[in-house]
Amino acid sequence: MIAEEVWLIEPSGPLRGDVEVRGSKNGVSKHMVAAMLGGGESSIHNAPEVGEVEITAAMLRALGIHVEISRTEIRIARGQAIEPRVPDAFTGLNRIPILMLGPLLHLAGEAFVPLVGGDPIGRRPVNFHVEALRAMGAEVEVGDTGIFAKAGRLHGTRIELPYPSVGATETVLMSAVLAEGKTVLKNAAMEPEVVELALFLQRMGARIELSPDRRIVIEGVERLRGASTWLTGDRIEAFSYLAAGLITGGEVRVHGCPQDRLVTAITTLARMGAQFDINDEYLCATAPPEGLRSAAVQTDTHPGFMTDWQTPLMVLFTQSQGMSVLHETVFENRLVYVPALQKMGCEIEVFDQCLGGPACRYHDTNARHSAVVRGVSKLKGADVTLPDIRAGFSAVLAAAVADGPSTLRGVHHIERGYHRPFEQFASLGLHIRRQR
Repeated sequence: MIAEEVWLIEPSGPLRGDVEVRGSKNGVSKHMVAAMLGGGESSIHNAPEVGEVEITAAMLRALGIHVEISRTEIRIARGQAIEPRVPDAFTGLNRIPILMLGPLLHLAGEAFVPLVGGDPIGRRPVNFHVEALRAMGAEVEVGDTGIFAKAGRLHGTRIELPYPSVGATETVLMSAVLAEGKTVLKNAAMEPEVVELALFLQRMGARIELSPDRRIVIEGVERLRGASTWLTGDRIEAFSYLAAGLITGGEVRVHGCPQDRLVTAITTLARMGAQFDINDEYLCATAPPEGLRSAAVQTDTHPGFMTDWQTPLMVLFTQSQGMSVLHETVFENRLVYVPALQKMGCEIEVFDQCLGGPACRYHDTNARHSAVVRGVSKLKGADVTLPDIRAGFSAVLAAAVADGPSTLRGVHHIERGYHRPFEQFASLGLHIRRQR
């Protein structure tokens, strides 16, 4: 049995330097699934080197899809025969199998995918996906081990999502592009990664119209071709490194992520007192001499403050003056990482009430989805186990300003979602080393 790697971190002062962000883990994996639908080879450029890519590639290969990965590029081409079953070995690894149902129905007429997994940040039910496929004519059964679906050619229909789910929107997109007739999706997610996927499908020959009021219209076509695309830099990673510079009193210049993907994040940090330098090459933020101010922030669907931004923001709150409030409205268990930060001295208290914003869909539940943070907290080194990707990155940020060394376990979570994070932090001046 191979011992799990841990990171040993010693605070080393302000983090300074340049970081180049590549495409997001959320974006690249969905593009890889979409490439299944093309009749020729597709190529995805500016791909990140993350564990999610390897997991998704292994699934595709098990289905008979050819996948070739280089440092910045992924090439995907359909094989002669398609295996309609995602092996049980992929049970619980991530959320990607559910997105393969529609493509497999088009390619093989049937599909089986194991139960989905991903980070333990709250319920991400599959019923939105299942009901959408049923509305398009598929027979779908949800069992104890996975989901089985069967269909001839799917047909267009009208679908309204109860909530603008990113995953369900992506399922409809990849199922409707080859369906017979027109599909109208209302209350769709409009996150940049969703639009980027729609643009890739359009390059493959899909007919997609992005309409006002969260409405997407897809006219099914007979076939799609292979296509090439360049992924835009990851907005989660970009914000995380901007926060790293602010938390440590340094300055990190982030390249590769355009300003328009960070509009809400930039304004939020500016209200806290951060000063920005933004041009066509990079973005960077610095804290004023007197430090950052507290804030009240509520996460929301795009174009609101992104849920994945709130974990580094929480650490930033601990190093800002006064009491800050965070209200999470997207995932009910997103604050699962708070105990790890509390162990490091972060003064955070969580509540099941809606604080810092209007009542959300979790207001009458027991979900602890709001937090009050006291700054400035004096952080201390600790031995902590990381529960998920975003929490892992935030623990690194806390360790960077602690008063002693920290040991971080479960770092595979960070490497599943961030491009070469160990090397990036080391290049910024953090004293970090690996140990098994």
